[in-house]
Amino acid sequence: MLDRRSTLGGIGGLLGSALLSVPAAARPATKPPRLRPGDTVGLIAPASPDSEPLHLEAVQDTIRGMGLVPKFGQHAADTFGYLAGTDKDRAADIHAMFADRTVRAIFTLRGGWGSARLLPLLDWGLIRANPKLLVGFSDVTALHLAFAARAGFATIHAPNAANHWDVTSWNSFWRLAFSGETPLLGGMAGDDTTPAARITTIRPGEASGRLLGGNLTVLSTLMGTPWLPDFDGAILFLEDVGEAEYRIDRMLNQLALAGVLGKVAGVIFGRCSRCTIGLPDYAGFTMPQILDQYLAPLGVPVFADANIGHIRDQLSLPVGALVRMDADAGTIQLLEPIVASLRHE
Repeated sequence: MLDRRSTLGGIGGLLGSALLSVPAAARPATKPPRLRPGDTVGLIAPASPDSEPLHLEAVQDTIRGMGLVPKFGQHAADTFGYLAGTDKDRAADIHAMFADRTVRAIFTLRGGWGSARLLPLLDWGLIRANPKLLVGFSDVTALHLAFAARAGFATIHAPNAANHWDVTSWNSFWRLAFSGETPLLGGMAGDDTTPAARITTIRPGEASGRLLGGNLTVLSTLMGTPWLPDFDGAILFLEDVGEAEYRIDRMLNQLALAGVLGKVAGVIFGRCSRCTIGLPDYAGFTMPQILDQYLAPLGVPVFADANIGHIRDQLSLPVGALVRMDADAGTIQLLEPIVASLRHE
């Protein structure tokens, strides 16, 4: 039987109050099944395309290195403009994977743009009736948030299948999806092979709530739509890439004006990769100043520089799950497993 360390070797160089906010109709009777070595997992492309044969071969190697069997969606290699196929076809792949009883979980190939276009097309009854872990990040934030609002079971914010799966990403994913643990993520606890992240505590303290969030740009574009979950009492986590300081300011302002920031019980800001104008005579606010302006006055625990985002060795996070955050230690404690125990399958 494979364990998380021996399976990681296969990857090699590729390396209950918050739950009350979920409408009763959105809660499935069971949690998604946990993963086991040898399980088949679906591969879908809900956003931008990646149809290069060598890239798809590398994806298969990554999935096999996890001890899993890859199964591509019918339209996973399609290209339609800057999308991985038409909206109808990309949604059809999601439906097919949730309906397929041989598929145990679903990985997205990559982000980019396009996941939000699928939300009105999805059969939420089918998805709720067949809970399975959805794994991915970046543009896939649109799916994570909609699943938190409509499906009622947790998903995993983790590298896409075509991304690097380094030690921290893999170990935290194994503990969530394979072992069915309630791990302490971040700091030294989430992965005993890497040093503690140098987090920045903006406001100290601990808080519990439903972990919700993802990419800030994608989240902000869903404001005012019916595809967002209730953020009341939530632990909000955010990350982004390639956005100048004033754009981060604008998007955090949007969350503040929409009332989201005023509802949450705590905030975790990950990494904002390449989020600086970088001009030698730049005289505007820095990222730390912007975060302090918006997040410190909330009166809730906040920490920044978490190992979350478009970076190597990012944490795998349970979106929609009940967690406890510690802004002093920079940790996230899962309070209940996100997958079913084997005896309940």
